[in-house]
Amino acid sequence: MSCGNPHETPCTEVLAELYSYLDQELDSPGRAKIRQHLDECGPCLREYGLEEVVKQLVHRCCRDDRAPQELRVKVMARIQEI
Repeated sequence: MSCGNPHETPCTEVLAELYSYLDQELDSPGRAKIRQHLDECGPCLREYGLEEVVKQLVHRCCRDDRAPQELRVKVMARIQEI
């Protein structure tokens, strides 16, 4: 995906970092880099908007759902391994 214009940060890099950006997991320079690109690139901005809506929908529909206890135990065991 690209608007065809050259950008300081390539579209592929922005799209790879989109969820980290949405989840506010990037540092300030990283957020600024993504924001600048989104301000310049319509296709990436549309993709960002779509992912933002999906994230909000999942949050709204699934926020009260809890993972099964068996899954929680497996995940916690894996985290402790790492």
